[in-house]
Amino acid sequence: MPGATAVGIAFKGGVVVAAEKRVTYGTYVVSKTGRKVFKISDKVGAACAGLIGDMQVLMREISAYVKIRELEMRRELPPNSVAKLLSVIMFERRFAPFITQIVIGGVDDKPLVYVLDPLGSIIPDKYASVGSGAEMAIGVIENEYTDNMSEDAAKNLAIKSIKSSIQRDAASGDGIDIMIVTQSGIREETIKF
Repeated sequence: MPGATAVGIAFKGGVVVAAEKRVTYGTYVVSKTGRKVFKISDKVGAACAGLIGDMQVLMREISAYVKIRELEMRRELPPNSVAKLLSVIMFERRFAPFITQIVIGGVDDKPLVYVLDPLGSIIPDKYASVGSGAEMAIGVIENEYTDNMSEDAAKNLAIKSIKSSIQRDAASGDGIDIMIVTQSGIREETIKF
């Protein structure tokens, strides 16, 4: 079973989603440059944990459906609609599920974070963590999270939480990909170590 650590944290005016870069298969490190953070639309991003192929196919599929729906509606699809659509896609595959957990972060009139499991269950929250390193990461986030955090504070908290999971979870490591989602769009960063 693959391992990973992915987090999402809402801050005043946006959301940070981040994931580490190591791709594992059991005890074997397949890659040290994997990408588990995805842009779904101009104001919605996702961080995933699980099988890389499943998350890539699922993110490609949801991005296509979102673009089609936005063209039909002639406006941006809000994050809650993106999360619900993804939930439906995952639930339809419940008998042969995508082996991935997802944190969706987006901005509508306020920052929104959603967690989805492989069967499409959807849980809204202010912050979340998924993957084999989730227990270590969520402990750090719960200890330091405050409402209306600044962007820098949320980004630093995401980095600190993933670094803590990297220290204890052998399936997590090799850097962090960060996506910052605000009303003005999406910015991406990579931290190597």
